Amino acid sequence: MSTVIEQPVEARLVAAAPRMPSIPAMLHYDRSDPFAIRMTFPAPATLEGVEVCWTFARDLLSAGLEEAVGHGDVRVRPYGYDRTVLEFHAPEGTAVVHIHSSDVRRFLKATDELVPVGLEHLQLDLDHDLAELMRDAC
Repeated sequence: MSTVIEQPVEARLVAAAPRMPSIPAMLHYDRSDPFAIRMTFPAPATLEGVEVCWTFARDLLSAGLEEAVGHGDVRVRPYGYDRTVLEFHAPEGTAVVHIHSSDVRRFLKATDELVPVGLEHLQLDLDHDLAELMRDAC
């Protein structure tokens, strides 16, 4: 069984230049980091011209389908019938994207099949992680 789920999504960048009304993005989930989701944007879609990856909590994405959530760098909220808004806040500015809620639901369903919500802790190897920290501290 694969330990990684990747799903391409079409993101509509709010206030984007007319030449790029939507951009490809990738949602990524890895069993080895069971609480996190990554969303990656390709280099042509970013101000710096390099691929940008945001990491945030899986439960933030899930809760954002139903109500506005998040107070930090990443905020998520429903919008209309089948859209979810993600706001990414950085010192350089804020990016606001819309993605289809049905794509988010399909992705979250796949992550739940890989690692059921509430059982994420079973994927962690705390003894190994602690040993790594101790080795790095010496």
